[in-house]
Amino acid sequence: MKSQDFSDAALVLIGHGSTLNAESAAPTYQHADELRRRGIFAQVVEAFWKLEPSIAAVLRGVFAPRVFIVPLFISDGYFTEEVIPRELGFCQKGQKHYSRTQRRGAQTLHYCGPVGTHESMTRVILARAEDILRRHPGSRAPEPSETALFVAGHGTGNNENSRKAIERHVDWIRSRRCYAEAHAVFLEEEPRVGDCYQISRSSYLIIVPFFISDGLHSYEDIPVMLGESEAAVRERLQKGLPTWRNPTDRNGKLLWYTPSVGSEPHVADVILERTREAIGDR
Repeated sequence: MKSQDFSDAALVLIGHGSTLNAESAAPTYQHADELRRRGIFAQVVEAFWKLEPSIAAVLRGVFAPRVFIVPLFISDGYFTEEVIPRELGFCQKGQKHYSRTQRRGAQTLHYCGPVGTHESMTRVILARAEDILRRHPGSRAPEPSETALFVAGHGTGNNENSRKAIERHVDWIRSRRCYAEAHAVFLEEEPRVGDCYQISRSSYLIIVPFFISDGLHSYEDIPVMLGESEAAVRERLQKGLPTWRNPTDRNGKLLWYTPSVGSEPHVADVILERTREAIGDR
């Protein structure tokens, strides 16, 4: 199929943002900058729930006849299904059913699915794992055939759909035998992140955190669950050092720990896939 022309279209990337974690908005800016650089869209803008520009106001500065809105979120849930559509004016508070494509005057607005549930995010997970071995091979980077890959998420304590998204990606990796093993682990439900040593039969482990941005969970909680002391993690954070040293020998296993998936460069391509889906161009 001929590639869709987006030269008359605007792309709006929506992130959560945080006033407590300065890095929370970094992936949104990163991918917006990359897509601007490619020159695919007439306009690329960012909006946030917790930062400016706000979701409610962002469309006031978008004038292209077609607008594609992509949530930079991991899974479907309260924010992607209720908060963002409400703030954009796609629905009223409490309304669960609405059209994801709407006309407003001369504009057509397309509200796309979140990046985290797209099938292409599996390739992002694999790219993260490949990159950490390339940058930190240790004495010898193991082959995938002798390595267990773990995808770490929050779990149902936060949003049950986040578990489903992770398990779909893990099932795809497992079915294609990309690694000797593939498992999902979680911060707030079973199996826990720290169970990876017992779960794996392999001597080499890679942990990929399935979050959009790095923060408390990826910098502190997961390293502690993997066996680092809280004191060591805090000291490294204060010094601006990584809180996990790649690779680390722990419990008879050699373990690599990657940055969160949200800042992986291929996420820009997943965003494009979401816009193409909105108009049936795949």
